[in-house]
Amino acid sequence: MFDFVAPRYDTMNSVLSVGQDARWRRQTAVALDVLPGERVLDLAAGTGTSSVPLCQAGAQVWALDRSVGMLRVGQQRLDCAGASPGNNIHFVAGDAAALPFADAVFDAVTVSFGLRNMPNPVGALRELARVTRPGGRVVLCEFSTPTAGWLRLAHRVWLGHVMPLAAKLSSHPLSYGYLAQSIMDWPDQGTVTHWLYEAGWKDVAHKNLTGGVVALHKGWR
Repeated sequence: MFDFVAPRYDTMNSVLSVGQDARWRRQTAVALDVLPGERVLDLAAGTGTSSVPLCQAGAQVWALDRSVGMLRVGQQRLDCAGASPGNNIHFVAGDAAALPFADAVFDAVTVSFGLRNMPNPVGALRELARVTRPGGRVVLCEFSTPTAGWLRLAHRVWLGHVMPLAAKLSSHPLSYGYLAQSIMDWPDQGTVTHWLYEAGWKDVAHKNLTGGVVALHKGWR
């Protein structure tokens, strides 16, 4: 599915989020607080839009995704942009359920808008813990449950009516229908916090963005 939508995926994200997606990704990079030279895994990285801010902070980033089509688009864009920041982003095809890395090799790991597409989110979080060194951290950026009643209602109207209409104008309407439904079905902040503890992360806390439309979860290894 993601191979099909890869060429216009980032454009559609910007349109459907009313331009908020870039701000959410910047906030994720700030929360991860990477230092120059650190090794970072960006899981479900897609075209690498979430990897670029981490690279710009001086990290060595491994952008892993199961969709080869998404990775190809990301690599082509960085190649067109020149050696920097492409030199510090390594695109890797792989599965979150069995990451192709040794234990404790990353200083930090992150997932942006990808955990809800994984059949076993807790298993993926365990794999992230496995490849993170002691003292390392994780930051999840994912759609969540708005905190205000009026915003929850507006959010469901947007997902249930506006997104399907926009999907009809896209290159792959069924894919965007799935994405809207996956957001509506995703659990709240408390559930995701519990999953992180269950997967072995410690001192987990979350921060709501845009009134809880998106939440950042941070934990420590």
